Amino acid sequence: MKTFRTIFFKELLDTVRDRRTLFVMVIFPLLLFPLLLTAVTAVQTSQIRKAEDRVLRVGLVLHGNAAGLRTLLASRTGYALVEGINPDSARAFLERDSLDAAIVASDRFDRTVAEGGKGIVTLFYRFSDDYSIAERRVKETLREFERGLVEKRFERLDVRPEIVEAVALQEQDITPLKEKLGRTIGGFLPYLFVIFCFMGCMYPAIDLAAGEKERGTIETLLTAPVSRFQILLGKFAVVVLTGLLSAAVSMLGLYVAVSRNPDMPREMLGAITGILDVGTVLLVLSLLLPVAMFFAAFLLSLSFYARSYKEAQSLISPLTIVIILPVAVGMIPGIELTPLTALIPVLNVSLATKEIIAGTITPDLLTLVYASLLALAGISLWACSRWVDREETIFRGG
Repeated sequence: MKTFRTIFFKELLDTVRDRRTLFVMVIFPLLLFPLLLTAVTAVQTSQIRKAEDRVLRVGLVLHGNAAGLRTLLASRTGYALVEGINPDSARAFLERDSLDAAIVASDRFDRTVAEGGKGIVTLFYRFSDDYSIAERRVKETLREFERGLVEKRFERLDVRPEIVEAVALQEQDITPLKEKLGRTIGGFLPYLFVIFCFMGCMYPAIDLAAGEKERGTIETLLTAPVSRFQILLGKFAVVVLTGLLSAAVSMLGLYVAVSRNPDMPREMLGAITGILDVGTVLLVLSLLLPVAMFFAAFLLSLSFYARSYKEAQSLISPLTIVIILPVAVGMIPGIELTPLTALIPVLNVSLATKEIIAGTITPDLLTLVYASLLALAGISLWACSRWVDREETIFRGG
């Protein structure tokens, strides 16, 4: 045990001295969420405000009908009415971005409405990336115009509007806000946590194996009066620790980003703070522990196999895509934690984390996830040990 501690602290000291590893492990995950959330919120708020305040150019082709609609639009701020255009040209005006929307009323609109029928009004618009605010503004005005016509019909018939509304539907969503947010962001958060865990493992694994080969210190270490397994175990523990630390720091960064965001509604802030409570964080980290062990064993195997730091990077970097795929599958709606998916590595972490954040995880499925992950971690460490014991692995191409 004393030998293991000595090797562990020696390797840990070497790791924290590397600025690149320290940046990827601590600084990057800590700053990413605050910077990202602040920037996205600021840009989104600015774009929404700009879209709401923008004067919309609306083409009107009314054929002498729907005078009330024209009056309503003219009385509203935020509309610039363009009249006298040809109905067939409305589409061309929109395609050239000369108009934001065009409203065309049928030439029998007034007569049809007067006879109790449905007058046809066609709204032309183009999909835009301003959150469809322009489209919604015009539609709300058209609905207000329609309500006015309906109210006049009721007055003319001396009928109360309630007579045509036989059912007053009252909806009550009893889903707790924490569970809603867990279902919404619960698929995205494990994606980030697993990626940061992998990145936190990757650079130390490369440096502690291929890096030592390149520096020529691996031979000195192997001649020490300790077993090769103890050397591997010390390096393995450091890589696992850095992976978990990176994931934990990313959680801290997320908490800081949310709690310091002035635009976050208080109710939502309380729910997100509840999601990121100590119990939830520790439970998620306990899931990431066997995953980090698997990453550490696999990455060290590749790193010991590589002849140089650069070769190790070229072998390991593409694996990021392989790790992303199962985590991304966990974000697909309808993919849930079942006895089958609980056995699939990495995917089970994504799905279990989603359930933990939503507060709906069941003990039997959580136990199954732990069992499969611990079995994977144990097999990975055993395979890594056997791989590193081979001389041709350590001194490949020497």
